[in-house]
Amino acid sequence: MDDIQKHVLAERALAVARHCIASRYAGAAFAYVAGSIMRGEGTTFSDIDLVVVFPSLQRAWRESFSADGFPMEAFVHDPQTLAHYLHQDVDSGYSIMANMVATGCIVGSDIDSAHVIQAKAESMLAAGPKLLAGADYDMLRYQVSDLVDDLRGTRPSEEIAAIAALLYQKLADLILLGRGAWSGRGKWAPRLMKKLDMQLAAEFDAAFRLAAAGDGARFLALADRELALHGGRYFEGFRRDAPLEARRLGSIDLR
Repeated sequence: MDDIQKHVLAERALAVARHCIASRYAGAAFAYVAGSIMRGEGTTFSDIDLVVVFPSLQRAWRESFSADGFPMEAFVHDPQTLAHYLHQDVDSGYSIMANMVATGCIVGSDIDSAHVIQAKAESMLAAGPKLLAGADYDMLRYQVSDLVDDLRGTRPSEEIAAIAALLYQKLADLILLGRGAWSGRGKWAPRLMKKLDMQLAAEFDAAFRLAAAGDGARFLALADRELALHGGRYFEGFRRDAPLEARRLGSIDLR
């Protein structure tokens, strides 16, 4: 798909989004139309992300549907519920909502309010996620260490591939969040890694491809090197308490 085709696709997607917002979300103050199509990076299988904002709602919701051949992912909010999820992005380290709001095309009547919230999302993205520390940091280091240990032994190639698949996201999180950068799930992890460090991203990709084919040595070495930046393998002394409510009333026959 060339640039002209991508532009035409984005214009068509925006027109469909405008119609959906007017017909399906009557009463909405404004919306952000986002996604890879709007960025000029989409394919014919890409969906359109809608962040729809009403003046007030009892609760937020998310829904999926199709319109004129486009898959649509709608996130329906009012300003307070949207603020909750924007701050949740900062706490989690995944800039899901903030990215859609910051990069989305604004449509609707209350353009001024939309711009204020968009500017807030942009500043949150620029500031980065919450510092990786405390219990979440310990758990991530522990999970990476545990999966890395599984890679050390001699295993069938299919087990190495399965372990590497689980390790991919955890190690990407440690690399990105550990450097104060946003992380992402699925396709966003390699994109954000390239943005952070092209050479490291290429090394990560090559090592993972080998591991997925049954050779985990290079992926193991990369993970060990990353763990070393965070104090090394973390196992001894790890503890995580269950919540107090994690019990079921009534007796259990243990005989």
